[in-house]
Amino acid sequence: MNVKKQILSALLLLAALNVSAQEPQGETVYDFKPHWFLQVQPVGGQYTLGEVDFSHLASYNVQAALGYQFNKIVGLRLAVNAWQSKGGIEIDNSDFGLVNFRQTWKWNYFAPSLDVQFNLSNVVCKYNPKRFFNLYAFVGAGLNFASGNDEAQDAEKALQTYLASAPGRAWDGNQNMRYLWDGSKTCVFGQGGLVGDLRLSDALSLILEVNANLLSDKYNSKRAGNADWYFNALAGLKINLGKTYTERFIPAPVVEPAPVVVEPAPIVVEQKPEPVVIEPIRRDVFFTINSFEIADIEAQKVKDIADYMKMYPKSKVVITGYADAGTGNDRINDRLAAQRADAVVTALRNQYGISPERITYDSKGARVQPFAENDRNRVSICIAE
Repeated sequence: MNVKKQILSALLLLAALNVSAQEPQGETVYDFKPHWFLQVQPVGGQYTLGEVDFSHLASYNVQAALGYQFNKIVGLRLAVNAWQSKGGIEIDNSDFGLVNFRQTWKWNYFAPSLDVQFNLSNVVCKYNPKRFFNLYAFVGAGLNFASGNDEAQDAEKALQTYLASAPGRAWDGNQNMRYLWDGSKTCVFGQGGLVGDLRLSDALSLILEVNANLLSDKYNSKRAGNADWYFNALAGLKINLGKTYTERFIPAPVVEPAPVVVEPAPIVVEQKPEPVVIEPIRRDVFFTINSFEIADIEAQKVKDIADYMKMYPKSKVVITGYADAGTGNDRINDRLAAQRADAVVTALRNQYGISPERITYDSKGARVQPFAENDRNRVSICIAE
């Protein structure tokens, strides 16, 4: 029984080694492509900083943006944030035996801004366009165009009525509404924030954003002696316009045995010498996607063919170019396959001085696939004998 188990274990191990040997060896590399993107954030909330309770100063807002990602790290975004801001004033006079005063108001605005964003995930980690989560930071500036401040006008009237009802108290001459404005108001603001990007596909992401905005003290009509602030939290979608990266497979170098040199048999006068049998040599020169340039790591294979042909002056070589069927079309693949074969022919002739009469070449495009693995069919197969 133990012998049978040992035999079965050995067979399973051999099967596993065979499967492992058939797996493609190499590395997938992603190359970044500059691209435009669109952000639509229809769900948002804003809090305008003030002494009134948070619930009275929270309002709804939305945002849309168009941006351009220049490289793996840096992008530029033009955004427009809009809807409403809120302000409020509250006076606690319970110590004087009076009724407390509280008024809130809201006004409309839209705020275009230009900011520079940085992909912090790509700063810390290796670039990977298929990463599920990316964190961005951004800083920028813009203009806030506010209008519709009628409720603040009513709040000022109510405040003056309230103050007049108790003359001589410590709040007489209250100037909290000193910066009250009518019609419209334009303020420069600075902005900074974070964006979390959750990848749904190459073209689509779910984005969650928080930002802080700094304006002049005159934004909310109140004189506070310090700058005004509002904070936004937004959710929506990011749409990449066009392809954001290309993918290529770099096969691992194939270690092939050195060409076998067969020594001629010694000549015996009494017997005829046996004919020398020269073993043919084959080298597979692999190319990257959409390329017909011979990579440095593949150039040694071309030199092996040249060395063989110099060792055997009567030998000839047949070079066949291929392209993978997984990309492109027949017209493109026919051209690439021919260019790959021609690249090897040119190297043999120009770099190593191999006579054109000793070289035969052809191309199969993607109609013939010598390898089961798609990416290995970007190849020129060279057989010399």
